[in-house]
Amino acid sequence: MRRPSPLLLSAVLVAASAFAATAPPSGGPADLRALTPRIDCAAVRGVDLSRATDAPVTIASATVVTAGTPAPYCEVRGTIAPADTFVVRLPTEGWTQRYVQTGCGGLCGNATINYGQAAGCEPVTDGAVASATTDMGHQGRNDGSWAANNPQAQIDFAYRGVHVTAQTAKALIKAFYGKAPRYSYFTGCSDGGREALMAAQRYPDDFDGIAAGAPASNMAVQNTFHHAWNVLANKDANGNYILLANKLPLVHTAVLAACDTIDGLRDGLIDDPRLCRFNPSTLTCKAGQDPSTCLSAAEAAVVRKLHDGAVTSSGARLEPYISHEWGSELEWTLFIPAAQGQTVASENFALSYLRYLAQPNNPRPTYQLSDLRLTVESFWKTVMPSSSYMAALDPDLNAFKRGGGKLILWHGWNDQHISPQGTLIYYDALRRSVGNADSFAKLYLFPGMAHCGGGEGPNSFDVLTPVMSWVETGKQPGRIVATSAARTRPVFPYPAVARYDGTGSTDDASNFVAYTPRNPVRTDADWVGKGLYSSQYQTWPRAVNGKLVL
Repeated sequence: MRRPSPLLLSAVLVAASAFAATAPPSGGPADLRALTPRIDCAAVRGVDLSRATDAPVTIASATVVTAGTPAPYCEVRGTIAPADTFVVRLPTEGWTQRYVQTGCGGLCGNATINYGQAAGCEPVTDGAVASATTDMGHQGRNDGSWAANNPQAQIDFAYRGVHVTAQTAKALIKAFYGKAPRYSYFTGCSDGGREALMAAQRYPDDFDGIAAGAPASNMAVQNTFHHAWNVLANKDANGNYILLANKLPLVHTAVLAACDTIDGLRDGLIDDPRLCRFNPSTLTCKAGQDPSTCLSAAEAAVVRKLHDGAVTSSGARLEPYISHEWGSELEWTLFIPAAQGQTVASENFALSYLRYLAQPNNPRPTYQLSDLRLTVESFWKTVMPSSSYMAALDPDLNAFKRGGGKLILWHGWNDQHISPQGTLIYYDALRRSVGNADSFAKLYLFPGMAHCGGGEGPNSFDVLTPVMSWVETGKQPGRIVATSAARTRPVFPYPAVARYDGTGSTDDASNFVAYTPRNPVRTDADWVGKGLYSSQYQTWPRAVNGKLVL
């Protein structure tokens, strides 16, 4: 993101006026002139990056790729000291002066460019953008063990990896084409969404436009109490699971029977699950009832606990209220096993973090979920050390806004990994922290969509084109059309929802209009860690003598 000096303001305004004329009539991204390389791909290996980045860069290879791609590109692979590996793709023809950096998921460890819900963006499908990604500073297993006694890897994963990769990629772009990118974008989901928000918060000049999907922004809480609760709430005194996956369709059918039509349409989707007042106890078995058609009292209690989220014995919330939305029950196989004796994914997520990341200088490879205490004191001791640099919860994006940055947040209502409540709370905090937030930030919530994609609702869409159009032509994002095999449905900027106009097929997006409820649902942000959504506690740690210094 480049900011003009006051001395150049008039020239910038003239240039902007001339540029606006190049915007297509549809209001999409600008029609930018395509450029060709100034040097051969092989020559990239000799590019001097010593003054362009914060750390030494080693280029391992630079080769032209032609197979399986819409347009040939120069693939550059290398390492940013000490251990951030990266991949950069530079089109060898028709580069339209855009740079797109993609995020990675989980605890990363691989540098695979993944456009995700930006894959349908026309400049991307045409192969006209330069792009890059990074493994976030380590190549270890995705179980957290790479972090043990490796403080620099923790810093790189937290926030540094994305920044130094952006520096490196932009320097390579300038060397290859003789011109820096006119616009730079970041798109990612899950941890990629967290990386996106980290960039906006800590390095507001790195990107002009950002699409942050299902962000794992509350990293420490999510990977400790949230995922641990998914397991612990479903265990009896003997350590056996109470609720098994064969009961999930029963619960889901009952939820839809109770709440599907609250949006005025019976379509298997709940536009705003917060309006659903489903009571799992209504499924409790009656005398003589076939147990396959109902829930035991213990099973019904587990369903309630999984919906509501982690609490202490006295009821204090250890994560935001509503851990898993009503309507998402078919996705709960992430943490509800099919049979006794199985280890669910949520247990692996929680143990990876609790063992190697929660206490940065104290790896605990034998830690078990039974060691986690569900108390307020335990909450702060568990999440605070790493939240100060792993969490991306700072709502003060004034610097990003001042630089002209645009942000689209998006989340699936049926997300089984990361609750959309955290994104709602962050968006509310952002709006309180930044004046006229609608001028640079929008939130989209997709009914029926699971984590980053999938689910019963339409879940394939293009989130990058609206960001590009907003940055390049000033067109504010409106509806985003999501598709599935049999249905298209528009999603509008929150708090607006889609409403059927009464004509035509309910599977056709063109038959829906935006509707803003007169009394929008207020997000319940009252929980133990609500103070984390601030700028007051974050740190820039250093690696000193094998230790992380906060």
